[in-house]
Amino acid sequence: MRPPFPPSPERSAELRRRFAAEARSERPDLSTLCLLVGAEADRELDEAGLDAAQVELDRLAGLLPFRPGGPRAWAVALRELLGERLGFHGTPADYQRLESSLLHEVLQRRRGLPILLSVVWMEVARRAGAPVYGVALPGHFVVGFGPEEEQVLADPFDGGRVLTGADAELLVAGATGTALEPAMLRPADPLEVVLRILNNVRAWAAARPERSDVALWAVELSLLLPSHPARLRYERAQVLVRRGDFVAGAMELEAYAEVVAAVDEAAAERLRGEAAAARAMLN
Repeated sequence: MRPPFPPSPERSAELRRRFAAEARSERPDLSTLCLLVGAEADRELDEAGLDAAQVELDRLAGLLPFRPGGPRAWAVALRELLGERLGFHGTPADYQRLESSLLHEVLQRRRGLPILLSVVWMEVARRAGAPVYGVALPGHFVVGFGPEEEQVLADPFDGGRVLTGADAELLVAGATGTALEPAMLRPADPLEVVLRILNNVRAWAAARPERSDVALWAVELSLLLPSHPARLRYERAQVLVRRGDFVAGAMELEAYAEVVAAVDEAAAERLRGEAAAARAMLN
């Protein structure tokens, strides 16, 4: 399969404008945000492709039985349709593919990372009227159905397997070595989901220095979210310097230093030193 590459600067600017507007809307739409991430990653995903992906989510929702029952019945219905009938699931190899973090590719390949498969589950279930939401367990994203007192969890990466309490505890223990805490089971809002997806993309790019283009767009989209870690500005500066854009990298370092100076002047001074070193690379 061809590796995805970003679109033209003009197309990218338009996608980012739409991404920022959607992220700041009163009710950000998860599928729209994920598909805009996909379009920023893949120059082949045009407007027709964006529409086609939304239509496919609508189609899948139409295949679900009408209001099958309580939370467990919804979880089972999604597992039977998406996991068993249509074969959506993940494999260890999916962690090595950028496509596994792109919603349009996951819809086509029916493979992906836990969080992207969970997006498919959530968006299909939501369209069908299910009480569904994402649950950002440490190291492994799953979906939840129903209110807290009746919550049922399912693991789309494992084909939608319905989880027992012990299963969830094992997932957390395997990822962190710590116990499952009630706060870990709260619903994740759409912007949290998108930031976690972009974190995965940044981690993928960090292991592949030749794809600094991916690292750059992933961190720049993250910075467009209304709430994001301030340190992402430092990461953007580092990527710019690695790509040879020394002036822009130095300017970002200097701007970040001004933010840091309010709480840690020594750290700010180190950042100014890095900015000076980046400018010196021009000589």
